Amino acid sequence: MEPVTNYYSFRPKLVECLSDYSREKFVRDVLAGLTVGIVALPLAIGFGIASGVSPGAGIYTAIIGGFLVSAFGGSRVQIGGPAGAFVGLVYTIVTQFGLPNLLVCTVLAGALLFIIGAARLGTLIKFIPHPVTTGFTCGIAITIITTQIQEFFGLKMDKVPADFIEKMIAFGRAMPTTNWPTLAVGAASIAIIVLWPVAWARRVPGSIIAVIGGTLVVWWLKLPVETIRSRFGDDAFPHGLPQFKLLVFDWHHMGDLVRPAVAIALLGSIESLLSAVVSDGMIDDRHDSNQELMGQGIANMTVPFFGGIPVTGVIARTATNVRNGAYSPVAGIIHALTLLLIVLVAAPLAKFIPLTTLGAVLIIVALRMGEWDEFVLLKKQARSDAAVFLVTFFLTVVFDLTVAVEIGMLLAAGLFIKRVTDTTHVAAIDGTEAPGQQGHERVKDVPPGVLIYRVFGALLFGAADKVDNVLRRGAADARVVILHMAGVTALDGTALNALETLHEKLRHHKKHLILSGPHTQPYFLMEKAGFLERVGEENIVGDLESAVARAREIVAAKRPPTRSPF
Repeated sequence: MEPVTNYYSFRPKLVECLSDYSREKFVRDVLAGLTVGIVALPLAIGFGIASGVSPGAGIYTAIIGGFLVSAFGGSRVQIGGPAGAFVGLVYTIVTQFGLPNLLVCTVLAGALLFIIGAARLGTLIKFIPHPVTTGFTCGIAITIITTQIQEFFGLKMDKVPADFIEKMIAFGRAMPTTNWPTLAVGAASIAIIVLWPVAWARRVPGSIIAVIGGTLVVWWLKLPVETIRSRFGDDAFPHGLPQFKLLVFDWHHMGDLVRPAVAIALLGSIESLLSAVVSDGMIDDRHDSNQELMGQGIANMTVPFFGGIPVTGVIARTATNVRNGAYSPVAGIIHALTLLLIVLVAAPLAKFIPLTTLGAVLIIVALRMGEWDEFVLLKKQARSDAAVFLVTFFLTVVFDLTVAVEIGMLLAAGLFIKRVTDTTHVAAIDGTEAPGQQGHERVKDVPPGVLIYRVFGALLFGAADKVDNVLRRGAADARVVILHMAGVTALDGTALNALETLHEKLRHHKKHLILSGPHTQPYFLMEKAGFLERVGEENIVGDLESAVARAREIVAAKRPPTRSPF
């Protein structure tokens, strides 16, 4: 359950945690923050490069974004920064619209995130279907891997196409240019990360050892392997504190940036809240999803003014934070300060990190983030869920995340409507049925000219025509139609309109409609719309027996009706 808060409240988790803070908890946070800061360094650099921007953009995103997410978010242990989930999307935006428009797009996404959180709509994210989230998660993993093929193999390519198929063709053609020392360093880096003992990784992760080892080997042996410095130059890596710069608004592209901004906001909210849920399970706590989205919004509205890219909560770094004993958001703040200290002190050395080693780190991250068991379980899932998963995965890989999420959500919504419609039944009662659960009462002594229909399930817009179709088949000679609605769980405006049409047709031909046993939600909706008043209070009864008794009164008092309206 969500924490009970006032509407539009703004109360960061940091405020709550500091109310009973102690020296012991501070020490725990410092140790955890230092560890996570070291772990985040290669990831921040790698995600910046993979996204088509500079290493400094990734570093500044981790520093500023990580600080703000911890300071204003709704989780005790969430770590914010650049994420692999954004790589394909950010790369596409940079390719199509350029870096200045990416920064504007990020600000728009941040504003949207803040509005969603302030309006207390954070819980709506849970309604995104599982096949959609797993589909684009696996697709994102493949996208990350494809962005690192050039660096990992050291391919000689002037420009990597943005389109997936063209990119794969270009990689295939460039394979003869593989730089074998580069491939050897990359393969060794993967081996170190994979084989590094788990017990040691809790304090010193294998990725850090791979980065340090790869850098030393390339520098010591003077191998012809591309590094951050050789690719981006001496000014690509930050030398100090980030500088504030006003954004350049290109009004010609503002309309085109809305869709990717919405995609960034949607993806960022999913990633951050998923990470917060995972961390809740690890520390037995409850995050405030609305406050978390407001914190994410503040971070994304701020980092672009310092050259940063989209920010979100990241599961791997958050889990590392928890495993190292973090107690409060102070650990996340320490993590950001650790990265800043590294930038101020060790920037000259970081320039010599081989790109193939960073590629190895990101490949392992992608392989670990992908939910590959979903492919194995496809045969055990409903065909509709499997189809949504595969379509979302395919669109994420071949096209882009924006298209994948949009179409995946539409498919999931359509399948949901179909499933709800399939569970709705309208059937005639012939007077011989045995008693059972609510909505299946026995019917006795039904007079001639009275038809009874049991409506069961959610009577929504996808199933509204079932009422009309069934009545058309059997109501030609009816004088009274009873709709037994005790089994109707929900009613919407479209279905109500179908009932209105039915009532008008019956009334026009001197026939009658009786509603039997409508429950709370359908009853109040019909009452609010004035439908119950038009049907008549005497024709709204609580059970089927009373409905049949009312039908006897009508049959006994009325003359034969005119021709059937059906």
